[in-house]
Amino acid sequence: MKQITAIVKPFKLEEVREALAEIGVSGLTVTEVKGFGRQKGHTELYRGAEYVVDFLPKVKVEVVVKDGDAERCIEAIVKAAKTGKIGDGKIFVTAIESVVRIRTGEVNEDAV
Repeated sequence: MKQITAIVKPFKLEEVREALAEIGVSGLTVTEVKGFGRQKGHTELYRGAEYVVDFLPKVKVEVVVKDGDAERCIEAIVKAAKTGKIGDGKIFVTAIESVVRIRTGEVNEDAV
């Protein structure tokens, strides 16, 4: 199994969720996060004073899928989240050793 973690622009969340639902992903976790990469933040003016916004708002979407479904999920996320502008985000793929569904005790792929 693979855990796919995607950091995307907040306004792209709904499109990413819909793209994942279309390919059969039944569950996901979403977290509001802040961070920066090459984008490096920006300068804003507030009450006449300039200040630097280092951390930009992003959304972290996490899904766990069977190994064979990982590539389709990545493609769906890229297609839905891409604007072609700086700050579109990143996708990280991690191997998952085991999963346990707390309610039923199902394990691994049965629990996903």
